[in-house]
Amino acid sequence: MATIKQISELSGVSRGTVDRVLNGRGHVSPEKERLVRSIAEQVGYKPNRAGKALAARKKSYIISVLLASEGNPFFAEVISGVHAAERELHDYGVKVVLRTLKGYDVDAQIAALTEMGADSSALIFNPINTPEVAGKINELAARGVQVYTLNTDIENCRRLCYVGSDYFEGGRIACGMLGLMTGGVANVGILTGSVHILGHKQRIDGFLDVMYKKYPKFRFLSIMETQDDDMIGFESTRKMLTDHPEIDTIFLVAAGIYGVCRAVQSFLPGRRLHIVSFDHIPQTEELMRAGLIHATICQQPFAQGYEAVKLAFNSLMSGAPPKKQQFIVKNDIRILENL
Repeated sequence: MATIKQISELSGVSRGTVDRVLNGRGHVSPEKERLVRSIAEQVGYKPNRAGKALAARKKSYIISVLLASEGNPFFAEVISGVHAAERELHDYGVKVVLRTLKGYDVDAQIAALTEMGADSSALIFNPINTPEVAGKINELAARGVQVYTLNTDIENCRRLCYVGSDYFEGGRIACGMLGLMTGGVANVGILTGSVHILGHKQRIDGFLDVMYKKYPKFRFLSIMETQDDDMIGFESTRKMLTDHPEIDTIFLVAAGIYGVCRAVQSFLPGRRLHIVSFDHIPQTEELMRAGLIHATICQQPFAQGYEAVKLAFNSLMSGAPPKKQQFIVKNDIRILENL
């Protein structure tokens, strides 16, 4: 195993400088830091676990996770991933603080970020895509808090890294699947979560990109919000189907799927609509087995929660930002036969 001494000899800098770089203690010129990190990577240096744990305990890291997840069963696996990473980091004395919110209230999210950010070394959350939330991220970053976006991203701010799926690709996949199901002829309604969630917008953009390029006989008739809530999803779908009873194809962008499908059953009894959704949760499986949803696209929720916490910890320990600004998990297509 490579040692600090060997890295010192190869880089031509003192062992003390190498130690400061690899343990994120600062007071090293950018040029020397890049040199040391480059050589450490080339020789496969891995820090001593016991020493790393001792360093972490001395710094008392707090990683806070804020999720707008209440009422959305998708996030159960995200939270499981967060807890799995927390258990792995227990020996390092890292404290992971988890808090949840319901819905997309900008003021509530900013208030929670303000409160949690006061004591956090790193903060991970699924942001509402507004200038106010971006401004709060920039404020936290200016105070030295590392900010990571989880499950959905945000524009024009100083977040360090996004952990989640490629939403644009997911939308493209959904349109392609519906194209195959319908033979390229469809009257389409879209039920999204919120226009203020960047990932939801990106899925719609991806869907429309394929639709306009490949399916000229797709008629896009309506778009409504569910706010990731079954009751709102039911009412939005009722209105959509009342206004456009000719709709025969539905793209379910986010949560609220149970309410959407119950509305389809109630207001279009006996009609078989083509429906594609996202995520494999108990409600999705039930609706697929009932023949209401024909395919769903999954986005590795456990990996999202787990990798976000581990990325934050590794960055805090190394003193360097993640190598990439995005950690993308793959989109995975599920039909009834491979649930």
